[in-house]
Amino acid sequence: MLENFSFQQLKKQFESNKNTRLVTYIVGGLLILILGYFLYLQFIWKPANEKSKDAYWVGLNYAAKDSTNQAIDELKPVVKKYDGKIGGENAQFVLARQYMAKGEFKKALEELEGVNVEDTYVAAMVVGLQGDCHSEMKNYKKALESYLDAAAASENEMTTPMYLFKAGLCAEKEKDFEKATECYQKIKDDYSSYASQKVIDKYLTRASNKIAK
Repeated sequence: MLENFSFQQLKKQFESNKNTRLVTYIVGGLLILILGYFLYLQFIWKPANEKSKDAYWVGLNYAAKDSTNQAIDELKPVVKKYDGKIGGENAQFVLARQYMAKGEFKKALEELEGVNVEDTYVAAMVVGLQGDCHSEMKNYKKALESYLDAAAASENEMTTPMYLFKAGLCAEKEKDFEKATECYQKIKDDYSSYASQKVIDKYLTRASNKIAK
């Protein structure tokens, strides 16, 4: 005898099976992607990353000897080959410094904007060097922004007061004497050693006096 059934129930069953298969396909696809990414990291990215750490040393040695053009020639292919790897990012940082040494600040900025490093000091310096480039090109507004970002990137006794001081100088160039005073005052309050070294009271007095005018 034929069992009683409705086409509505059959439709629901088919839809349920279809949804189950769809979920299975999605989960399976995600597992394949995760496995592929893991294999890529283990067998491709990690070996290349380790190799990259030695790749920029020749260029760095030339840079240390002030052989700027030779350093650039050595570093450019390393940056291209190991982009995103530790050695590639370090090479790009050094390459940017070489362009700055040649006075090619636009090229230096292009390189610095692409640098991504984990070291907190170097990361702050990457932003600070962008400020140096803007300052050299007399774009003091952008330089001020970069210096403030660099000062806040990793608060420490070395880079923070240095970039606050540069920010103060650029703020004065922009006639923003309140911001300049704020920068100098923070150096005086929080970084006494650097304040003493730079005789910060002189700059603080100069900037604060101009606010009243």
